[in-house]
Amino acid sequence: MRDFSIEVHGCHEYDATGAISDPIYLSATYRHPSFGHSTGYDYGRMANPTRDRLEGIMNLLERGERSWALSSGMAAINMILHILVPGDHVLLSEDLYGGTVRLAKDIYHAYGLSFDYVDTSDILIVRKAIRPNTKVLFIETPSNPMMRVTDIAAMAETAHRNDALLVVDNTFLSPHFQKPLTFGADIVLHSATKYLCGHNDIIAGILTVRDKDADYTKKLELLIKSEGPNLSPMDSWLLLRSIKTLGVRVERQAENALKIAKWLQAQPAVTDVYYVGLPDHPGYALQQKQATGNGSMISFKVKSPALAKGMLGRLKLFAFAESLGGVESLLTYPLAQTHAEMPKELLARTGLDECVMRMSVGIEDVQDLIADLKHALKES
Repeated sequence: MRDFSIEVHGCHEYDATGAISDPIYLSATYRHPSFGHSTGYDYGRMANPTRDRLEGIMNLLERGERSWALSSGMAAINMILHILVPGDHVLLSEDLYGGTVRLAKDIYHAYGLSFDYVDTSDILIVRKAIRPNTKVLFIETPSNPMMRVTDIAAMAETAHRNDALLVVDNTFLSPHFQKPLTFGADIVLHSATKYLCGHNDIIAGILTVRDKDADYTKKLELLIKSEGPNLSPMDSWLLLRSIKTLGVRVERQAENALKIAKWLQAQPAVTDVYYVGLPDHPGYALQQKQATGNGSMISFKVKSPALAKGMLGRLKLFAFAESLGGVESLLTYPLAQTHAEMPKELLARTGLDECVMRMSVGIEDVQDLIADLKHALKES
């Protein structure tokens, strides 16, 4: 089946009632028919029918063999770092979510892991930075918030040649637009709070692996079973409901985003626009090659910090808020919100400064959104 059908129907499995909406199984434990016989379920931390349904749909959408629905995107990243051992080295995109850097720097560094951050949009830089003990290459593409594009297939080839795993944070595009596993990535993750949910009403994460029999999959299975970061049945159901409209939402959002990006380019108060759907973006050709859409994340730079901060108080339709991917349009100030704890060195290398804004475009009428931005960009 194609993505729209998978999103609406999932695995196309119905229970005895034929219910179109998946049932919510709010049971912590399950009765066994007799000794040595089981329904396949015993305890809710191990497995839950509602969560299983969600994980099956994510396998189909990402073209993977095993998925886990987890309590947050950070829980998903934590599980990946948790399969490593002291002495292992991780290479990450230098432009990425600040929470990922915080987890690496403030938590896992103390457990004997080492981390380096490089411009993963340049494969030659990546190859030079790999060490004999590099076990994971971790990328975002497009990256957060400067929208750099990384060649997934080239990164996979480089990782595997060095006996490392390639992990891709696919949050910004969703599986509707990009499927990293099909380009050789080993693990894909999502903050499912974002586009997969799309309604800003749950916190969730997804991990999907390419090979269900791989050693790293077995390690993840053991960790998740033992530590219990699983998503609740109710939130799993809410995510199942949201995925039914994933395609129509993200395509409408991308359509709006392209119009807004072009409009921003013509504004005197805007000095730079970073959107992978613009033909003059340096990663445009690669983006068209490895994705079927450009998403709805835009970053842009205005001419002064005062204007950047001032426009946040003049918004009427956009919400000045963290997060992204919902049907409502949001404007974020990365330096004070999503990237507040980023090391200054990384900020300088990526160009993220006080003039950069990050926009998550929703499904509202695009002319209303442009009118709101036009008002907000006016200096008093």
